[in-house]
Amino acid sequence: ADSLSPPVNVTITAVKANSAVVTWDIPEGDPVIGFAITQQKKDVRMLRFIQEVNTTTRSCALWDLEEETDYIVHVQSISMSGTSPASEPLRFRTPKEAETQASKSKDEVTMEEVGQTNQLRAGELIIIVVVLIMWAGVIALFCRQYDIIKDNEPNNNKDKAKNSSECSTPEHPTGGLLRSKV
Repeated sequence: ADSLSPPVNVTITAVKANSAVVTWDIPEGDPVIGFAITQQKKDVRMLRFIQEVNTTTRSCALWDLEEETDYIVHVQSISMSGTSPASEPLRFRTPKEAETQASKSKDEVTMEEVGQTNQLRAGELIIIVVVLIMWAGVIALFCRQYDIIKDNEPNNNKDKAKNSSECSTPEHPTGGLLRSKV
């Protein structure tokens, strides 16, 4: 009764030469907190394992695929008590790059590129802003420390003048500890 069911209706969408999207559903009532996706090239032992926890999203982008290559995908549900069995294996083949480009309309390519560029620029902008704020903090800290050092500098000059007057002698009536009253 406590066992988790594997995801169902696993499908591949948006298949391109170098990427695809895997989608799935979960049986009603399963206490799912995340998913694990296993991607494997057909006839190759190496796997790519993608695990996402604390998500309700029922899709995952598969990236860095090779064109004209067969892949096998499994999806598992994750709950607080463990992982479900793997879904039925789903096989798909990526097309040639030329086929992918031919199947797109110009508007689709342009909109996709614009979206990716904006995401990239937003991320870069955030990094730049954080770095600038950090540098401003470093400069402010340096200026504050410099002001403290500068403020202490006249006191050092007074101390030097005081030290020279303390060494005066009675022959030099400029003062000091040895000055006498007549």
